[in-house]
Order: sequence, then structure tokens, then C-alpha cells
Amino acid sequence: MSITLFLLFLLACCGAGATGAVFQPGAWYKSLEKPDWTPPDWVFPVAWTTIYLCISFAGARVAVLDGNEFALAFWAIQGAFATLWTPVFFGLRRLKGSLLVMVVLWPAVAGATWFHLQLDVWAGLAFLPYLVWVTVAAALNFRMWRLNPDVTPIRPGEL
Repeated sequence: MSITLFLLFLLACCGAGATGAVFQPGAWYKSLEKPDWTPPDWVFPVAWTTIYLCISFAGARVAVLDGNEFALAFWAIQGAFATLWTPVFFGLRRLKGSLLVMVVLWPAVAGATWFHLQLDVWAGLAFLPYLVWVTVAAALNFRMWRLNPDVTPIRPGEL
């Protein structure tokens, strides 16, 4: 595995993660009604750091392999939609809209997991924590939408 490729994939992850710094949960998120199984706040940065390290490792392992087109395409799609989810949920407060992002994000992570696994077992296994996390996140997003039907979305010009 190339350390340079790993760092490039990690840089892409940091770019995606930067939306979390721009669109922080804040008081609005704390005021939402949440299911009892919502992870404590400290879990989120630990989970994302672990996920970013794992998928950077996975991307770097398959980037040098023949036949990696689908794996890298799904890697890119998951990155784009993971980046989009945070501003839609936290920035625009569109709980239902963020579920639509999940409709693409979850299959993208599943596809990345599958295609990485076909090329390199370790790369595929490295995507499994992300697949678990995005499954929990989708369920959490759905429950929060159902528990908070009166959330007023923000218009893009109001940000």
C-alpha cells in the first residue's frame, strides 16, 4: 500500500469531514427529540475518525489494482453524498431531505464495500464499520424525522 495514496484518500475524507466543522449540531440538534438508542455525542468524532482511516486504507489498497473502476467510483460517490448529508441535515435542518441523501449514500457505501471486497479482502473489511455506521445513521435520521415533524427547515439564503 502506498502511503502517498493513503494520505490522498485521507485528505479527501478530511474535505468531506470539513462540513461537520462548518455545520455543527449546536443547540438546535440538542433540542430535537431523539430515540433512546442515539449514541452519546463523543461517539460521533471517534466513529468518523475510525471510518475515515479505514476507508482511506481501503481506497489506497485498491487504487493500484487492476479492475478497480467500480470500487473507486463507489468510493467517490459515497464521499460526495456523505459530504452532502451534513449541510442538508444540520445546515438546512431538512430531516426528510437528508433521508433522500441516505437513499443514495447507503447503497454507495454498500457498493464500495462489495467492490472493495472483490478486489482485496482487507480493503472490503475496512469498509464494514462504515456500512454499520451508515445503517445506524439512516435509522437514526428516520426516527428523528418521525419524532420531530414540526422542525422548520432553513432556506439556503438564511444560512
